[in-house]
Amino acid sequence: MKKSFYHRFSDFIEGKGFYIVLALCIAAIGISGWFLFSTLTREEPERPVGGSASITVTPKPTATAAAIQPQKPVVTATARPAATASAAATAAPSAAQPTPTPTPTPKSAPTSLTWPVQGELLAGYSVETLAYDATMGDWRTHDGVDIAATAGTEVRAPASGVVTEVTEDVMLGTTVVIDHGGNLTTTCANLAGMPTVEVGDTVTVGDVIGSVGDTAIAESALPSHLHFSVAQDGQSVDPMELLGH
Repeated sequence: MKKSFYHRFSDFIEGKGFYIVLALCIAAIGISGWFLFSTLTREEPERPVGGSASITVTPKPTATAAAIQPQKPVVTATARPAATASAAATAAPSAAQPTPTPTPTPKSAPTSLTWPVQGELLAGYSVETLAYDATMGDWRTHDGVDIAATAGTEVRAPASGVVTEVTEDVMLGTTVVIDHGGNLTTTCANLAGMPTVEVGDTVTVGDVIGSVGDTAIAESALPSHLHFSVAQDGQSVDPMELLGH
């Protein structure tokens, strides 16, 4: 009687077939283990001893055409302005020599003076002879003239000139000195404490320079007056020689 396929397969399994199947299973297990070991060895990097390491993968920048080939700067041509004759003349240094400044000619001294105040002559000019001084109680020289005038009377410039001194003289009180040119100077003393001019002021004949005061200690015994004196080249001269009568 012929056996069926089922009975034949059973007989094979009971005989040598069992060992063949067992060998195939062992081979499959070995292949699977080798494949798993190869995969783990390739994908997992070696770790350093004593700690863990992390691997950071930085992607490389992709070079672009713009980065490889730098752009050339664009040069814009600007037209130069046409040089004009006036600009050329301005740029060119002047060949002309500088004109020397003329030396000012010294101003000549005035030949006459106007009275700084109007009044009676209390004491005249006395340099060569001694005159009695009622204030000091002695005999001495007097380098000017004393013109009677009430306190507060305006004192005027006897000629045009430049104010060179505004001082407080120990003996003659508040004093204003004017240079009239030609080395001629005039002095108005015994003025009130606040003159109306300052050093460097230019005055014209008749300009107010101050007012009569009582600041001259050396002439305090006299009635209210203006002490007026004149000097030529630094030497005292008689004011009456220049004052109009």
